[in-house]
Amino acid sequence: MQKSKNHTIYSMALMALFAALTAVFSQIMIPLGPIPINLALLAVFACGGTLGWKKGTASIALYIALGLAGIPVFAGFQGGPAKIAGPTGGYILGYLFAVWIIGFFCDKIGRKTWILAFSMILGLAVCYLFGTLWFTFSTGTGIIESLAMCVLPYLPGDAGKIIVACGIVKTLEKAKLLPA
Repeated sequence: MQKSKNHTIYSMALMALFAALTAVFSQIMIPLGPIPINLALLAVFACGGTLGWKKGTASIALYIALGLAGIPVFAGFQGGPAKIAGPTGGYILGYLFAVWIIGFFCDKIGRKTWILAFSMILGLAVCYLFGTLWFTFSTGTGIIESLAMCVLPYLPGDAGKIIVACGIVKTLEKAKLLPA
């Protein structure tokens, strides 16, 4: 019974930690056009690979709920529903789908490096899809122009985030720090 209670506390602590890391990493940013470059996706990728789909999705949902409540966890120390309704809101909501996809693959197939990388690439593509479609809709920008502004400049950095996140998850796995 005690082991199960400790496991639950450990899992909850990791969920809170990844929500907090996502908030902190959102502030490490470089303004670039309408969508800032930040490290939030690094936290999302590592969260899904570490916690799996249920706990990972709950963790990122907590991050989004905090932001919706007005706590300044989104990029640029912003919060509130207006941020989700704004041009970058689709990317923030896309974090939920990305973490779910990554966690699902890890839970169902495993955490081999190629599975981690593939699931993170797929999660990134879905995040880009939601974000770019919402950006296009909310700004009235054409889809080709939106892709040029909101996806292409970010691909190299996001590839680096995937490499780092895979390393984080594999390191945690090797140290036996992943929740069961």
